[in-house]
Amino acid sequence: MIFNKTVSLQTAEYLLGIKAVKLSPRDLFTWASGIKSPIYCDNRVTLSFPAIRTFIKENFINAIHENFENTGLIAGVATGGIPQGALVAEEMSLPFVYVRTSKKDHGLTNLIEGRVEPGQRVVVVEDLISTGSSSLEAVRALKEAGCIVIGMVAIFTYNLPVSVSRFQEVGCPLITLTDYEILIEQALKTEYISKDDVKVLRDFKTNLSK
Repeated sequence: MIFNKTVSLQTAEYLLGIKAVKLSPRDLFTWASGIKSPIYCDNRVTLSFPAIRTFIKENFINAIHENFENTGLIAGVATGGIPQGALVAEEMSLPFVYVRTSKKDHGLTNLIEGRVEPGQRVVVVEDLISTGSSSLEAVRALKEAGCIVIGMVAIFTYNLPVSVSRFQEVGCPLITLTDYEILIEQALKTEYISKDDVKVLRDFKTNLSK
């Protein structure tokens, strides 16, 4: 679920404007998985722009206040969710931890870095949701540590049916600042793409969902 339409459109405009999200329906990008895609998303670019970084932080906080009561801990998902999560936790005067993609192979072999206490009510911060698998691995790790995960906030989601169903299955509400459809809407409005490009972008999502 997007936080609200006004914030969503502004977030999409920012992401396109600083090229954190690039759309190229005719000259496809190659993802790490090998998938040929008309979109490439790297929301870490937002960290280099103080006004945009602050906008994202403030709207994450607004979304948390409006949707998740009695938050006691903020957890960032490595790596993209760590910096924004830390900014949110600092502003909210809450403790912060981050969840690795896998356990360290030395020392204490931590999966969660920082201190968690059983019963803590946690909001997870993420930058991007595709299939949802890596984000929900972080949720699982926090639950296994005894935390109560009350929800997740993220900058952007593709809104793939598989991710929607996965979040529903584990009972983790997801609030995002913008999504794939809003991004396409904003890109068309600003003439970043043409009407013909819209079909390519929507067909890509449909095929990715199969």
